[in-house]
Amino acid sequence: MTVKISNKIVGYRVKKAETPEQQAATAKSLEPKPIQMNETIERPDFLLGTTYKIKPPIAEHAMYITINDILLNEDTDHESRQPYEVFINSKSMEHFQWVIALTRVISAVFRKGGDLTFLVEELRSVYDPNGGYFKKGGVFMPSLVAEIGAVIEKHLKAIGLLESDEMSETTKRILAEKRAEFEASHNKATNDESASDYPANATMCSKCSTKAVIVMDGCATCLSCGDSKCG
Repeated sequence: MTVKISNKIVGYRVKKAETPEQQAATAKSLEPKPIQMNETIERPDFLLGTTYKIKPPIAEHAMYITINDILLNEDTDHESRQPYEVFINSKSMEHFQWVIALTRVISAVFRKGGDLTFLVEELRSVYDPNGGYFKKGGVFMPSLVAEIGAVIEKHLKAIGLLESDEMSETTKRILAEKRAEFEASHNKATNDESASDYPANATMCSKCSTKAVIVMDGCATCLSCGDSKCG
């Protein structure tokens, strides 16, 4: 192909063959970049959904929280599962207005992408002026909104967007031994499963908000998260 040069030639250089490193860098720059979650991504016809059931004592009926995820960069090294939308259903109409508003706001935040940890922190820090409640297992929830935040946190951990703070098997074994020793020394263990999964006279942990703190040999230890005043 002939190319007409209309400008004056002021210099020239001989084009050299690229080194293997330069070829690799060029090939890498030409690779398609992975798709990140953003508001321009259209909703596909199929989404992966997970439904969580909660039964707060302050509500007459159970609430079902469904979180739908979108799969980005499918079948590539950059494949990731990102939350796309959330729905909350219940027979109770008492909280209908603010629940619908909350789901729309949360879904909008999901679609923007980026770091979602702030959403969990904000929801879990909402306190009910009438006081919180203990859900099954003895975990304290300061409000219904906080429990919704706890469900979202659980989901983000399940899909790998948040690191799970699960204890090691060794720590679990030590806590199980402490619990058995404590219950044996007090000659009783609670049979009321709806109240708590831990000893009846356990106190609330300031770290995980669970009624699971026992005192043995002058040392306060949480049987839920392993937090101990003795280090």
